[in-house]
Amino acid sequence: MSLLEVSELTIHYGGIQAVRGISLTVGEGELVSLIGANGAGKSSALGALGGLLKPVSGSLRYAGEDLLQLPAHARVGRGLALVPEGRGIFPRLTVLENLQMGAYSRHDRVGISADLAHMLEMFPRLQERRVQLAGTLSGGEQQMVAIARALMSRPRLLLLDEPSMGLAPILIEQIFAIIRQIVADGTAVLLVEQNARQALEIASRAYVMESGRITLSGPAAELAADPRVRTAYLGE
Repeated sequence: MSLLEVSELTIHYGGIQAVRGISLTVGEGELVSLIGANGAGKSSALGALGGLLKPVSGSLRYAGEDLLQLPAHARVGRGLALVPEGRGIFPRLTVLENLQMGAYSRHDRVGISADLAHMLEMFPRLQERRVQLAGTLSGGEQQMVAIARALMSRPRLLLLDEPSMGLAPILIEQIFAIIRQIVADGTAVLLVEQNARQALEIASRAYVMESGRITLSGPAAELAADPRVRTAYLGE
């Protein structure tokens, strides 16, 4: 059984049918990428998984449980964490306070302290800026805060929405190295990313989304070699 099973998901957003009956799966500890042009419906799909958008129809099952019966905060408690597009950090809180907010559903103080130390080790830039207000950080540093904050909930599945958006190439490399480390540590990742080349390089499987529908899926290496993908998304 897959950790996440999405079946025939349909979402209306602002009067538009943003997602049209998509189905996908993510296995335990697997990295799956969802690629497509801007406006394809990728972020809407993640929003439904995170509990931010209510689907019109379809089913969402996570670890055998019906996600549609759980409010957003309860999904975090079950091990599902979303890093939204635009990061969604708390700008007037310090880096440390932002990370602590990620553990709001936990009550194990010793474990939280250990995870906080681990996050500052994984993200050395955040260690240097731990008492700085998050709103004063660079875009790349804010993205690191958003990812580290999500990891503080100890997720089994991390939903990442456009983590490279607006970042310089060197920072994109750092963010993708961190994503690789997260998966190596055993956390499954569903990655929504416009940078198709990077997204396919890092994933084991991938889905291509166009106009609200999944049009291609399979092993990431096979999709990266597919002429349709190379022409539409890899600039070849």
